[in-house]
Amino acid sequence: MRTYIGGHQVVSDTDFVELALGTPLDLWLGVEGESEMECAARLDAARDILADNPDFPDRVSQVAAEAIEAHAPELFNVTLLSARGSAGRRQHRGGVAA
Repeated sequence: MRTYIGGHQVVSDTDFVELALGTPLDLWLGVEGESEMECAARLDAARDILADNPDFPDRVSQVAAEAIEAHAPELFNVTLLSARGSAGRRQHRGGVAA
C-alpha cells in the first residue's frame, strides 16, 4: 500500500515529518560535513522561515507530540509520586510519624 500526502508519495518517517512541517529536516538539523559558509546560509534561511512564520515552533511541537503519542504513548503516562513513605506514613527525622 502506498501513502500520498498532497500528491507526494511518502516512503519514510522523514517524508511524513518534512511534509507535515513543509521544510526539509536538513534545514534545521544540518548535514554532516557542511562547510561554515553552508551552515551560515542554512541558518540564515531557517531564521527567515521563522521570521515569516512565527507559529512554526508551535506547529513543530504539535507534530512531535502527535508522533510521540501515536508511536510511544507510554511517554505521556505520568505518575505522581507521593511524599509519603512506603507504609503510607510520613517519614520524619529520627523515626516514623503516625
